[in-house]
Amino acid sequence: MTQVLDKPVGVRAPVSPAARTARRRAALEWVAVHSLGVAAALFFTLPFVFVLLTSLMSDSQALSRDLIPHTWEWGNYRKVFDTPGFLTWWRNTLVYAGLGTVLTVVSSVPVAYALAKFRFRGRNLSLMLVISMMMLPPQVIIIPMYLFWAKQLDLAGTLWPLIVPMAFGDAFSIFLLRQFLMTIPNEYLDAAKVDGCGDLRILLKVVLPMARPGIAAVALFQFFYAWNDYFGPQIYASENPGAWTLSYGLESFKGAHHTDWNLTMAATVLVMAPVILVFFFAQRAFVEGVTLTGVKG
Repeated sequence: MTQVLDKPVGVRAPVSPAARTARRRAALEWVAVHSLGVAAALFFTLPFVFVLLTSLMSDSQALSRDLIPHTWEWGNYRKVFDTPGFLTWWRNTLVYAGLGTVLTVVSSVPVAYALAKFRFRGRNLSLMLVISMMMLPPQVIIIPMYLFWAKQLDLAGTLWPLIVPMAFGDAFSIFLLRQFLMTIPNEYLDAAKVDGCGDLRILLKVVLPMARPGIAAVALFQFFYAWNDYFGPQIYASENPGAWTLSYGLESFKGAHHTDWNLTMAATVLVMAPVILVFFFAQRAFVEGVTLTGVKG
């Protein structure tokens, strides 16, 4: 007769010292990793919290050491909107960023497609020229470009000298899109050619749907650049307040003898909010597009 020994209920099996050490090490690693993540999150978040809290303070408290507003001055945002020209700066920034992004994407996709999928003499040289343009600072050519737009075309005091060049492609956007399009298998293109599709139809019907993450990444990069651009509007539109953008118009909140830091911070929050919202809703496509551009070179 075989005797069956049942394990006592509620009694745990003894844990070996090695297993106990492994659990303790795993717990310490979890705490260390998450502590670094929390510290990094606070490092990037606290400046935004400081700006937001300062925007809700009174003028006198904004210059004090207090971190929490005594009274929440939500009217500061209304005062910013009532500032002469603020809505005009907002409209100009939307036109500059929106139209510039569309023109950049439309003009860069065909070039990137040709560099990624076409075989022609001088393709590598063309790619080298695109990369070399990325290494050329805009400050190097700003004087001849300003003379061309201001003296020859009489477009000084407008944003057109910044918008029109985007219709001819952007070196960084072309390179990023080319890297992404290299990840698309050529078998899809060959199958479309067998079905009788031409190069343009392949681009529109096959490549573009598959390249949405890369296009989204390029569009976001360009939108953020144009929205935050200060150098370009300062050069071309500084003499005409009606053509100012938000980034350049923020300077008007700083007076010669006194600066209303609460209103300046409120205007800063209004400038940052659209960018943060756009990235929040499009971050998945943005991260996917940036990640896949480095899969295949």
